[in-house]
Amino acid sequence: MKPLAVVTGVGPGTGSSLVRRFVAGGYQVAMIARDVARLDGLAAELPEAFAVPCDVTDTAALHAALDAIKQRAGAPEVVVHNAVGGAFADFMEVAPKTLQLNFDVNVMALLHLARWAAPLMVERGNGAIIVTGNTSAQRGRAKFAGFAPTKAAQRILAESIARDLGPKGVHVAYLIIDAVIDVPWARALYSTAEDDFFIKPSAIADEVYHLAHQDRSAWSFLAEVRPYRENW
Repeated sequence: MKPLAVVTGVGPGTGSSLVRRFVAGGYQVAMIARDVARLDGLAAELPEAFAVPCDVTDTAALHAALDAIKQRAGAPEVVVHNAVGGAFADFMEVAPKTLQLNFDVNVMALLHLARWAAPLMVERGNGAIIVTGNTSAQRGRAKFAGFAPTKAAQRILAESIARDLGPKGVHVAYLIIDAVIDVPWARALYSTAEDDFFIKPSAIADEVYHLAHQDRSAWSFLAEVRPYRENW
């Protein structure tokens, strides 16, 4: 049986590219997202990928989905938490329930995923949990009050998990994406930008795959990717 990768947040950009990269790398991939039509389309295109429709903020549904994945495909070798909740408003404008929802997507879902996957990986003696983050995990700009606090908490949670699981043979890494991802809505928003302003979803997927397969003598926890022209 092929090794299993679980990917949350399978959208039209990074998530779909992650699925394609892990399938190309010889994995079967469990795809978690809310958009059933998108998941079914990818499953039809990629026979080694299968759809697991789920809202990661629904804890009972998430646990049921993870149990179904294990029953179908066994224990995961890789888990990628790519699902993201975001909002762009200052602290006076953002609705408290929006901040809570983003916390549930970015932080609580990671906790539940890790608590499910870690015992299975530790028992086997290897595995990787990779989280896709962004620059908001490191700083809080005024209009990011509904987003940055949750990504910072996500990074710290991932680091706590990494420090616990690393000595047990399980690699945990956090990838900061310091860029605008090349998806249709971003192209529309930055309509005058040149191609090399954007980061390619496939390039992000390549880096996630690399992190998941680092030699254990040289594991990274915090990694960053950005276009060569990015002013950072």
